[in-house]
Parts: sequence; C-alpha cells; structure tokens
Amino acid sequence: MKTIEIRKKLIHEINLSNNKNLLEEFYNYLNQENKVRKTYKLSKEQNAAIKEARTLIENGDFLTNEQADQEIEEWLNK
Repeated sequence: MKTIEIRKKLIHEINLSNNKNLLEEFYNYLNQENKVRKTYKLSKEQNAAIKEARTLIENGDFLTNEQADQEIEEWLNK
C-alpha cells in the first residue's frame, strides 16, 4: 500500500471515530513522531552517578523492590 493510500484510510478512520481518548493518543503519537527529538546530554556528575550505580548493581549492592518497600514501611512507622 502506498503512503497516500494509508493516509486516506487513516483520515477515513479518524473521521469515523468518536473515541476522544483514542483520538488524543493518536494525535499525541503523531505529534511526537513529527517533532525533531533532541538528544539529552548528561553532565559529568550525572554520568559519574550512573557509572557508580552500575558498579553497585554489578557487585550485588542493591535492594529489591520488595526490600525497598519494606524499609520504607519500617521508616514510616517509626
């Protein structure tokens, strides 16, 4: 199918739809696709923090989500 045919079919389906949420999501998706995306540049500090976090994870020095939730609950109940 050629681009023009796809465009016509999409326009037809859009015109038939009464689903506001679907139309908003489709609009947002197309709007994002048509924007030029900037590449986010991290600072030296941010890169260092990421590197440190990766090292901690590789060494097994982290909490599971359940462990973190438990620690938070314990802290909140003090």
